[in-house]
Amino acid sequence: MFMFSVPRVAAIASTVLSLGRLVHSTPTNANRFDGLDNTARDILSRATPAAPHWVIYSDAYVSGTTGPPAVSAVTGFNTLHVIISCGSPSLTLHSNLAFLLVEGAWDKAEEWTTLTAAQRSSIKTQYNNAGIKLLVSAFGSTDVPTSSGYNATALATTMANWVIEYDLDGIDVDYEDFNAFDAGNGSAENWLIAFTKQLRVLLPVGQYIVTHAPVAPWFSPNIWGGGGYLRVHESVGSLIDWYNIQFYNQGTSEYTTCANLLTTSSTTWPGSAVFQIAASGVPLSKIVIGKPATSGDASSGYMSSSTLATCVSQAKSQGWNGGAMVWEYPGATSSWIETVRGSAFP
Repeated sequence: MFMFSVPRVAAIASTVLSLGRLVHSTPTNANRFDGLDNTARDILSRATPAAPHWVIYSDAYVSGTTGPPAVSAVTGFNTLHVIISCGSPSLTLHSNLAFLLVEGAWDKAEEWTTLTAAQRSSIKTQYNNAGIKLLVSAFGSTDVPTSSGYNATALATTMANWVIEYDLDGIDVDYEDFNAFDAGNGSAENWLIAFTKQLRVLLPVGQYIVTHAPVAPWFSPNIWGGGGYLRVHESVGSLIDWYNIQFYNQGTSEYTTCANLLTTSSTTWPGSAVFQIAASGVPLSKIVIGKPATSGDASSGYMSSSTLATCVSQAKSQGWNGGAMVWEYPGATSSWIETVRGSAFP
């Protein structure tokens, strides 16, 4: 029913750090925590940034780099999802480290765990000072947790504890269990709702970031027997900071123009363009437009960074401020996001 989704084994995303929910897209002032104790500094350093969100995933092996990219390579993003795999379940780091998989740590996740505590602390400080959040992204196309029978609450507990143990800013739920959604019996939606609720027990709102990365068609109304992502949003949307929506891999002509990306999607996936999703009740500030960095990073849905910049500018003029996500580094770096933000979000 769907085109395949490119694997996104846990990724670290970079996100602008701001106090509370104030909007900032400039690097963090490292001195703003002066006078606070260590506990307060720790909480504020992880505080959820306000829109717009500029997100990059990092899963690919890069010679000479262990863990997330150098900060200089991802300046201009404010959330880094580095795909990381670790321990029992699979996770992805935000800016997103490669996926944490159910069977254990792989890729960027494994790299993150091989660093010493001092090395991880140094990297986190560099990212924090640049206004970039580091998250882990779970599942990707590798894991199908609902179809595999994993308990949502138990798995969320394990993953949340991993985030805490390895001192990350949060977790990205890159759930791609298509068979569970296609079943139309609510199993996927119920699993995601329970999983998200349990994440927030250990990763409270405002102290940690929790994002989801669904494919755009899952927001189409009246298609999914279990209610799709509109039901997930209705149930736990207040617990999800934003959606890194995959507007790619869903058909050769899907989401390839500003018109069918922003205002009117195809009849195959009706109601799944940006402003149509918003009309279904999802705040524009939570709708982050996800695109592949290159045509080789996805089967379909690619837009050049300059074309995407035009769409971003059009969307902003109509009240949208969600931001953009890209799969993945090093296909996209600072120059990609500089182009996409353009004059709309300089």
